[in-house]
Amino acid sequence: MGKGGFPGGRMSGGMNMNMIRQAQKMQQELLRQQQEIEEREFSASAGGGMVTATVNGKKELVKLEIDPDAVIDASEAEDAEMIADAVMAAVNEALGKASEEMNAAMGKLTGGLDLGL
Repeated sequence: MGKGGFPGGRMSGGMNMNMIRQAQKMQQELLRQQQEIEEREFSASAGGGMVTATVNGKKELVKLEIDPDAVIDASEAEDAEMIADAVMAAVNEALGKASEEMNAAMGKLTGGLDLGL
């Protein structure tokens, strides 16, 4: 047996270093993609366009637009409930878009490995 107990006298250290470099490169690319997505904005509308929510890739609500006509008509409790439901639907859809984009970008880089991101 040669060095390191491997036939031929050499451990495949070059391959191991190459794998480490590839992993480091992938990690850098993951971080770059994550930062890029965190800076993007994702919008969704609900209630026929009555409410539009915009979130960033950090999943923070950054903008909420409510059609003024919806507020004028919201004199009844039923209308106010409808606006609240539309706000929740728009925010949740926008957050879902941000999550989908992050998952898709990470999936491309990791080849589908679940890294718990």
